Amino acid sequence: MELTEGEYAVAGLDGVRTPALLIYADRVDRNIAATLRLLGGGGPDRWRPHLKTAKLGWTMERLRAAGVTHAKCATALELDAACTAGFEDVLLAYPAVGPAVELTRAIAEEHPHIRVSALVEDAAMVEPWLGSKVGLFIDLNSGMNRTGAVPDPEAVLAIAKHIEGLGLEWRGLHYYEGQASGAAVPAGYADLLQLANELRLQGMAVPEIVTAGTPAFPAALGYDGLSNAGFVHRLSPGTVVYCDVPSLELLPADAGYSAAVLVLTRVVSHPSANRITCDAGHKTVSADAGDPTCAVLGHLDWTPRHPSEEHLPIELPPNAAPPDRGTPLWLVPRHVCPTVNNFDEAVLVSGGAIIGVERVTARGRHPPLGSGGT
Repeated sequence: MELTEGEYAVAGLDGVRTPALLIYADRVDRNIAATLRLLGGGGPDRWRPHLKTAKLGWTMERLRAAGVTHAKCATALELDAACTAGFEDVLLAYPAVGPAVELTRAIAEEHPHIRVSALVEDAAMVEPWLGSKVGLFIDLNSGMNRTGAVPDPEAVLAIAKHIEGLGLEWRGLHYYEGQASGAAVPAGYADLLQLANELRLQGMAVPEIVTAGTPAFPAALGYDGLSNAGFVHRLSPGTVVYCDVPSLELLPADAGYSAAVLVLTRVVSHPSANRITCDAGHKTVSADAGDPTCAVLGHLDWTPRHPSEEHLPIELPPNAAPPDRGTPLWLVPRHVCPTVNNFDEAVLVSGGAIIGVERVTARGRHPPLGSGGT
């Protein structure tokens, strides 16, 4: 990852309070275009991006402007934002239980022209959807042991038949392989293909198969087994829209991807020799990907250390001159999705200038008490 401050220079930053989330609009559009090129013919229809990264209605609208009509999300608030942005088909890719079912049903009713779906992993999860327009995908355990049904053909077939038997729409299979990459991806897909073929042999068509977050995306691009067998196979990388340190290392170097989201911070302290502190603790740059939480743009030999809530210490190389207090730094997150979720608003940048401020529309969740979808 070779990035320089000059590539991301912005006029008028003196008045921007830090820490601040910067979204580079032109780079967002280029990352979307790069993804569609990699997907080849029918690119917009093959992509079901995960909107837990996008978060902003503004970004969702950029995806829609590029022709992307399908999406998936993790929260009801993201579902609400996706429907408002005009996606035609949105999957809530998280197990909805209890009041979350009622909320999802209400959102679907508020947007009758949008195809809304949810996940189930057991026949007992089907009944709460009775009488709704929400379609159901069966979530499969890919080996992560996080969610999903064991991919046993008889068990999966029984759930699919139960869905249809209750008059609900059976939408297909959802298979999220987490951080799997390289050879592990086609190996898992071979088992998935076998399962889908066995369901088809039992007379149960599989309308759609959804796989591939960003780590699996490069390997998934080279796997044609599902589409060649006649299945609709949609891929769901979301981080590709903004990119972060790991995704830039994983994605094809010649595809045209770049970091489209940076955190602007300032040096606030010189606590010791060869160490500075900036105002970007873990309430700013997500720490869930471990240390370091980020890279410093233009200074890849500077090492961010473990953050506290509002402080990020950065170790400098021996003999390096520390920047003055107040000096701006640009940080590239290691996990951009929850980093975006740390901010109420984002500063939009285009052509080296600030062009506006946008609310992080789907940050947080709906109120814990209340009714209706909004």
